[in-house]
Amino acid sequence: MVQSINTKVDLVMKATSHLGMETYGQIMIGDRGFEFFDDRNVQNYIQIPWVEVEYVIVSIMFGGKWIPRFALQTKTNGTYTFSARRPKPLLRAIREYLDTQRIVRSLTFLQVVKRGVKNIFHH
Repeated sequence: MVQSINTKVDLVMKATSHLGMETYGQIMIGDRGFEFFDDRNVQNYIQIPWVEVEYVIVSIMFGGKWIPRFALQTKTNGTYTFSARRPKPLLRAIREYLDTQRIVRSLTFLQVVKRGVKNIFHH
């Protein structure tokens, strides 16, 4: 059995991890970090302490009406992407432990294309 890093749990929610193959499980937000536990395989889990989280990148569509997925960018281990059934309460729970400056909006499709074209002609 996996030992949780949290001593107090604020929120538990069904979610999907988009790390490699999609994995269904539970997200746990607590006082010490963010945790994801797989429903099928107990040994498949992700634990990220709050001190390790650099940014939470949120994909927002339709003016904030729909949040399809979000990602946690860590200082050393890269980016972990998740989607949740109800992402707004989840992000509010994360906001209790992280500064609001570290929760950012992801680039839109057109912004990514614009940057790519600009970089091609800049060189």
